[in-house]
Amino acid sequence: MVTVDDVKAALEGVHDPELDLDILNLGLIYDVAVYGQRVDVEMTFTSPMCPAGPAIVKDATAAIDALDGVEETNIEIVWDPPWTMEMMSEDLKFMLGRG
Repeated sequence: MVTVDDVKAALEGVHDPELDLDILNLGLIYDVAVYGQRVDVEMTFTSPMCPAGPAIVKDATAAIDALDGVEETNIEIVWDPPWTMEMMSEDLKFMLGRG
């Protein structure tokens, strides 16, 4: 059975094409829940006008769907709380000189 950690590892392979950084370490993933063969994800974008939003959702869905045991993936885009650079992983902040 797929786990939350499996899903997060898959999402590390999904990049925001404008920033070329993965969406997990960017802090765009707010919640991951696994219910048997269904995966629910709450995520956001760096801004509500993100032109890459549809592509990111498509890539994230494909990455999760590719996991063994996943039959359904639901991604909900949320805006609360709004994304800020403080939501990035500590490693990414350090790499960008912000940590």
